[in-house]
Amino acid sequence: MDRLILKKEQAEELIRKYGSPLYVYEEEVLRERCREVRTLLALKTYHPQYSAKANSNIELLKIIREEGLDVDAMSPGEVVQERAAGFEADQIMYCSGNMSEAEMRYAHDHAGILILDSLSQADRYGTLFLGSEMGIRVNPGIGAGHDAKVITGGKTKFGVLSEDLKEISEILQKHSLKLIALHEHVGSLFLDDTVFLEAAEILLKLAQQFPDVRILDFGGGLGVPYNGEERLDLNRLGRRLTDLIASSEQKSGRTYEIRIEPGRYIVAESSMLLGTVTDIKESAGVKYLGTDIGFNVLLRPVLYHAHHRIHGYSDSEEQETYTVCGNLCESGDILAEGEQLPCMRIGDLIGIENAGAYGFSMSSDYNGRLRPAEVLLSDGTDRLIRKRESMEDLVNQI
Repeated sequence: MDRLILKKEQAEELIRKYGSPLYVYEEEVLRERCREVRTLLALKTYHPQYSAKANSNIELLKIIREEGLDVDAMSPGEVVQERAAGFEADQIMYCSGNMSEAEMRYAHDHAGILILDSLSQADRYGTLFLGSEMGIRVNPGIGAGHDAKVITGGKTKFGVLSEDLKEISEILQKHSLKLIALHEHVGSLFLDDTVFLEAAEILLKLAQQFPDVRILDFGGGLGVPYNGEERLDLNRLGRRLTDLIASSEQKSGRTYEIRIEPGRYIVAESSMLLGTVTDIKESAGVKYLGTDIGFNVLLRPVLYHAHHRIHGYSDSEEQETYTVCGNLCESGDILAEGEQLPCMRIGDLIGIENAGAYGFSMSSDYNGRLRPAEVLLSDGTDRLIRKRESMEDLVNQI
């Protein structure tokens, strides 16, 4: 299955049963994407892992674990969710920036390899855990992504630049640390693999400077088409990356455990976000389609200027141009402008494609609006995998 597209009757039945708005996931799509990633590289030393920040629903994490992927974590909370889903500590790579001492201790005790984001973090880690193994995040000096906010290589806050890595040797010696892993991540949602492969080549060369390094993590960022773009050629990426690794290993005589960590690619296309039209009005020549999907439910359009295809579940055969907006007290609460949809009526439903990544995981209760429920479709059945937030949840915080 390419991606989840719900029919009008399906959408209406799910909303009747679970309420609006509603995140809906298709298990078949999720498993297919896991298998594509799992077979990306023809290497015995390949260990794919899922970047849980894209979506950390525990029931989805269980499926991802069943499909044979490991996982990464960027906070103690993600570790708790992942352990609840059945991942063992040694299946969790912990990679976070600006860690406090308390967080560092927690990650050391409850996760597997710790990836440090700076020289000072490595020094602090060595003070706390003399003689331990560790990894370092490398900034390869180049980046890629669909928006400046998601480019993580180059002039960003992430990682240690290659020219500064020479200082790590002194820290390793000072604390008897063993550097066993190098990690990088160029950015999110690339559909052209050029920069990803350039960064991989840089990491392979840097690894030769450190004799104890045995794990290379090339990061994630594998994109999906949101608006009809040409799909990332995963087979080509796999072949080219395999060739790069094989060539490097032949020259150096060293073999590495290879990791990549996609998030979006695995979950995005498995989901649609359903909502209800609550108002229609025209103002200053613009027709606004008001819905119950505010940016507290789907933040990406506001934060990243991202566009998700929207389906209008209407019986009308006529088309209308709408600015689709949410129900928050913010003029920027806009899902899409100039959106061509069937003529809609109050009470009709809309469906937003590719909502599985950075949808619910970035949701909030801003304006006192409740987070939606999440439902999983599997073999023709549906089941609740996260209950809708309640008014009681808003006040029972002490």
